[in-house]
Amino acid sequence: MAIYTVFGNPIAHSLSPQIHQAFAQQSGVELNYTRSLTSQARFRRAVAEFFRHGGAGANVTVPFKQQAFELVTYVTARAQQAGAVNTLVPLGYGQLLGDNTDGIGLVRDLQRNLGQTLAHRDVVILGAGGAARGIIAPLLEQEPSSLIIANRTEEKAQILVEQFANSKLQACRFYELAIPTGAIVINATSASLAGEKLPVAPTELAHATCAYDMVYGAQPTVFMQQAQQAGVSVMNDGLGMLVEQAGAAFQMWHEGAELDTQKVIQEIRERLVG
Repeated sequence: MAIYTVFGNPIAHSLSPQIHQAFAQQSGVELNYTRSLTSQARFRRAVAEFFRHGGAGANVTVPFKQQAFELVTYVTARAQQAGAVNTLVPLGYGQLLGDNTDGIGLVRDLQRNLGQTLAHRDVVILGAGGAARGIIAPLLEQEPSSLIIANRTEEKAQILVEQFANSKLQACRFYELAIPTGAIVINATSASLAGEKLPVAPTELAHATCAYDMVYGAQPTVFMQQAQQAGVSVMNDGLGMLVEQAGAAFQMWHEGAELDTQKVIQEIRERLVG
């Protein structure tokens, strides 16, 4: 039986084993998907040992995505752009391919599951850290009208604008943010995990028609509550993104697998809420 794992710290509450087991059942695949708690000091060794003992594939979560990028032999174009890796594919002879499926997971959730159009649409990303960097290129591929990156400090957002060098990108501070009417606003910060509100004016947030928090939980996130209070009509957390990025990884390991991700999202949501 093929063995897969997810490396992280913390890792005890990772939903990856349940998600991949659900995909395996849909695909008629037998696998054992485990959780691997490690540290930044031991990460490289842990990955090497896992694949040396026959590991068939692995996912990587915080805080190891940048380290994974540094240790792989090859990277996909989207991982190169993100500067981070969340999926490891063994190529034999100790070589690894690194991919980043976070951005495509977000895009698929917005388009397939939430019915949101990205082409010719204004998109706002709140935050300029690693999570934001991982979703910029896949969002730009959908040809939005504009992509605004808002952050506490404009300098950090401007670095991303310069890195991706696309005329549709703009950078600003939170308090300067002017949200275009009808925009999709994506929270790529960890503020909701800390129970913190983002310093975005309710009058500006009210211009959005969709508010998306990359954080997820059993209850609506703090950012979703902010959006609701501002009058935004559509709000979602990042559970769908989690399932969709896992689905993209699963299909890398099992070429041709057809997955019903919406069914898995519903199953995981019921477990979280129940």
